[in-house]
Amino acid sequence: MSTKDVVAILAGAALVAALLGSGTSSPATAASPLGNASGTLPGLAPITTAADKATARRLIQRLRVKGRGPATGYTRTRYGANWADDATGVPYARNGCRTRDDLLARDGQDIRYRDGSRCVVVSMRLADPYTGRTIHWHKDRADEVQVDHVVPLGYGWRMGAPRWPMSKRLDFANDPLNLLPVDGAANEQKDASGPAGWLPPQRRVRCAYVTRFAQVALKYGLPVTRADKTAMLAQCR
Repeated sequence: MSTKDVVAILAGAALVAALLGSGTSSPATAASPLGNASGTLPGLAPITTAADKATARRLIQRLRVKGRGPATGYTRTRYGANWADDATGVPYARNGCRTRDDLLARDGQDIRYRDGSRCVVVSMRLADPYTGRTIHWHKDRADEVQVDHVVPLGYGWRMGAPRWPMSKRLDFANDPLNLLPVDGAANEQKDASGPAGWLPPQRRVRCAYVTRFAQVALKYGLPVTRADKTAMLAQCR
């Protein structure tokens, strides 16, 4: 090994140490949902090739269809405390960090943690998949970035979640496959809509979004409305 190679290795090690010491980190770039069945890879990369769109359509075709039920009895607490680390059957479960912080750390870049904490994200840069914006976020503006449930909790309730055990509802609410940090205003506009009522403003990510929606629904055995399934297939033509 040459002296030049040794210097390069030492410089790389020093850079890693500096990042760790400063409480910052940068994750990988956004992943396609087709290669991210666990939900532990960051972001939501567009699905662009004809072959991948055909794979997405086959996934969506597997969804069961039923009418939307009533929202009777639904409250957020039916899925457990907000972002509590008490799920058991999903990645990041019971790791000592709140679910929201786990997701900010997964998808953010240039992450900075609160002094003395390995969990609490206080600032980061987010490439928002829904709008295409780059958001320079700080905890003082907490609502500028919100963690979206791709399949909304209210939607899940109306499509069958009242019959689930609490442990399954906890997993559904805290599963990284069902969670994306996104532009807060876009998330509020979405509310509890399915794909027939709301799609990301950034058109190029819509096939990826409905594919992720389908992955979550299939994992938890949730049906979708006929209108939602039709809208999902249309995005991946």
